[in-house]
Amino acid sequence: MLSLLPEIANKKVIVVIPVFNDTQTIRQVVEELVQQTPFIILVIDDGSAMPVKHYLSGLPVICLRHRINLGQGAALQTGFSYAHRLEPDIVITFDADGQHSVSDLPLLAKPIALHETSVVLGSRFIQAAGNQTPLLRSMILKTARYVNYLLSGILLTDAHNGLRAFSGEALNKILITENRMAHASEILFEIRRHQLSYKEVGVHVHYTDYSKQKGQTAWDSVKILFDLVLHKIFK
Repeated sequence: MLSLLPEIANKKVIVVIPVFNDTQTIRQVVEELVQQTPFIILVIDDGSAMPVKHYLSGLPVICLRHRINLGQGAALQTGFSYAHRLEPDIVITFDADGQHSVSDLPLLAKPIALHETSVVLGSRFIQAAGNQTPLLRSMILKTARYVNYLLSGILLTDAHNGLRAFSGEALNKILITENRMAHASEILFEIRRHQLSYKEVGVHVHYTDYSKQKGQTAWDSVKILFDLVLHKIFK
């Protein structure tokens, strides 16, 4: 088990994992979480071709499933809604492709457990974490951070990092309506709208051939920008 602060060990922490066809990685990701943390693991199967629960047999997790693929934003909102019913102290989002490190979870939970902030956002570009981001993806993400700033007023070092933590109170105020990848920016809109306190912490991102394949392309980034502009116009 990870060495946790007493303040964290006494908190109800839920890790929400959105999954879509990550059959190569999901069991290993969940096994590591279960072995290394006392947290509640909540897996949201977003309409995978083969139900993810078949790959999690014997593991102490909660697995919910969308009948059809709705998008990562929709999967997270399903996870948030279910987590709310469990009255958590802290909720952490975690990717299913093996990029995130379990050892970073206490870093995200600590500021919330100590009541220093309401939201903690992981960043692969903070020096303490190190950075092995492929050049093209790095350029896309650095451009996206300024787009986010123009639209949300929040300037981060990392525009779209799926490793985040929310206090229970903050979670109750955040509503995701963007079903797909634009949800990452929508979360910033919600933070700004509700004047939630936030901070960034350095986290590790481990790139593999599989995770690079699953990641955003330049065209995906254009589609996200289009969704964001529509969101700002019509919301």
